[in-house]
Amino acid sequence: MDTTHSDLSCETDAAIRRLYAHHAQALHGYVRQFCPDQASADDIVQETFIRAWRHLPSLCADGRPIRPWLFRVARNLLTDADRAARSRPVTVPASSAEDPGDESGLGQVLDRHLLSNALQRLSPAHQAVLVETFYRGGTTAVVARQLGIPHGTARSRLHYALHALRAHLQDQCAAA
Repeated sequence: MDTTHSDLSCETDAAIRRLYAHHAQALHGYVRQFCPDQASADDIVQETFIRAWRHLPSLCADGRPIRPWLFRVARNLLTDADRAARSRPVTVPASSAEDPGDESGLGQVLDRHLLSNALQRLSPAHQAVLVETFYRGGTTAVVARQLGIPHGTARSRLHYALHALRAHLQDQCAAA
């Protein structure tokens, strides 16, 4: 292994760490003024130091102060990010293009009515497990504790409730 390459790598790592320790806080404060959120500011600062790492030999050999160079790179990155954000086309949510003739949500109302009728055809025990699991977000273990039944019973009731619900909905769709 080439020890000079290894030594240079260690020197580069130490140099970039020192550079970060001396300038990161000020650079971050500057960048944060122009970013919509913390993550964007972090990205700009990170990219600035990546570029500094790539140009470290020339930056160190130059003898000029590094901070102005860092701020100029950050400013250029901010400008590029702003241009990119403004050039992106406006996107329209997919839901509005699904069924342009269904502006009133009539389909959703009918689906809810159909599902409500199907749920009412289930036994109260099956309804309770199904509602607690899917509408209130409980796991079968939590639902079993809430209803005071064994976990296996809750799983079984959920299985049979879904089976009965599916069968009823398929029958309704076939009849329509």
